Amino acid sequence: MSATPRRHRVRQNRALRLLDRLERDPRGDRLIDAMRSGIQALPLGRGRDALHGRWLGHPVHPLLVQVPIGSWLSAAVLDLRPGRSREAGLLIGVGVAAAVPAALAGAVDWAELHRRQARVGLVHAVTNAASVGLYAASLICRAKGRRNAGRTLGFLGLTAVGLGGALGGHLAYRQAAGANHAEEVPQVVREGWHRIGAVDEFPAGEPVRRSVDDVPILVVNEDGETVHVLAERCSHLAGPLAEGTIADGCVECPWHGSVFRLSDGLNVRGPATAPQPAFDSRIVDGHIEVRLRQGDREALVARDRNARVIGSAGA
Repeated sequence: MSATPRRHRVRQNRALRLLDRLERDPRGDRLIDAMRSGIQALPLGRGRDALHGRWLGHPVHPLLVQVPIGSWLSAAVLDLRPGRSREAGLLIGVGVAAAVPAALAGAVDWAELHRRQARVGLVHAVTNAASVGLYAASLICRAKGRRNAGRTLGFLGLTAVGLGGALGGHLAYRQAAGANHAEEVPQVVREGWHRIGAVDEFPAGEPVRRSVDDVPILVVNEDGETVHVLAERCSHLAGPLAEGTIADGCVECPWHGSVFRLSDGLNVRGPATAPQPAFDSRIVDGHIEVRLRQGDREALVARDRNARVIGSAGA
């Protein structure tokens, strides 16, 4: 007599259900549009790319938030010990001051996100603003000698920081905000040359979309002899570069305005913080053939080799 296996019902946890509902909730969209326009209109100049983290190769916001979070967590530890309120207050002040540039970097990144990401990001920002307000109130209470109230407000601020951090993790890891959306290209495209079509199929100076191993590529035939080829999905948020504008040897993403140099994929203007994978090209018998540029391939091989060495050492 065989026993019938029990079927276990798998349910999404409540927190994820709430986050999914938040992503779909349009009630804050008018506020998002107004805030987005205001942030994009700020006269930041080259500072905007610096805040995006183009110089770092990835968003700078996660780096900047380490200072306020570390300061506030350290202050909470000191608040658990009698007589250390003054030192805790100093750390809280450092965290409040450091939260300003971290918030500005987060804001310029948020202003370039997709709608569903922006909805989560808005709540993330509100939660973090509440934490800064709680810590500022904690400082005021401490200055007035109300240490117990100051400690209580500090612990409430740390709770808000934790909630904001969870929302930030959802943005980064579940919604891929700030991730390099072209990272997989060197791992998917096979080695060697790939024929993509006759030269006549590519009008001079016009962006054309083709694919190699199911990876979309952007092809720009400059003059019938020089052909530029980049991964077609923008590294910022996978925008279609083939629908972008070609000018001055560069392509501008139609979604958020990132600019990449056609010759090598370098990101010359954000919000993209990572370059586009570039392809070598050649013309054989009137047809264009492309291959992933050797620098990208060699970097991938070196990374895999290092991973194997580390894994062997750990074993």
